[in-house]
Amino acid sequence: MTIRYIADMHFDHDSIIAYDNRPFDSVGAMNEALVERWNRAVAPEDMTWILGDFCAGGPGRWTELLGRLNGKKGLILGNHDSPEAAAAAREQLEDVAEYQEILDEGRHVVLCHYPIFAFHDHYFGWFHLYGHVHGSYEWNIAENTKRLLRNLYVRADVCRMANVGAMLPYMAYTPRSLDELLAAPTAAL
Repeated sequence: MTIRYIADMHFDHDSIIAYDNRPFDSVGAMNEALVERWNRAVAPEDMTWILGDFCAGGPGRWTELLGRLNGKKGLILGNHDSPEAAAAAREQLEDVAEYQEILDEGRHVVLCHYPIFAFHDHYFGWFHLYGHVHGSYEWNIAENTKRLLRNLYVRADVCRMANVGAMLPYMAYTPRSLDELLAAPTAAL
């Protein structure tokens, strides 16, 4: 079993293509590409954590989309996720939370939709995966803060955090494992 991560999929979100400059002609084309890329990467025994902003649709749409995606799924609620839709789809989700700490092959990982600069044990090699900030100036602030903390502590294993927003080049609209993120130089974990 591999644990995978992705944030900010924004299924059925009409304005997200323009906001992120996503390479899709329509929301329908984006939705199908997201499903296809997920299913190409995720095996039935894999666990994928969705770190917020899953779908703009209602409960029925959530149930339909989650049913089309391979593997087990956990949800970290984002600001665009309807609590009612998440509750209706609860049977298809292993867990629903606003914040979670997990072990991934012995490595501690903090999951939240939002970037947290002083996350649990950030100075002891823990990882933090987040979304929300897309490729915006807020992401630049998160990356700059990470560099400042690493310089302050003079260690590379401090503040190991990465944006797992679907639209980022190293994500390519595909759930990624922690090992894949560590191997992607632009993820800068």
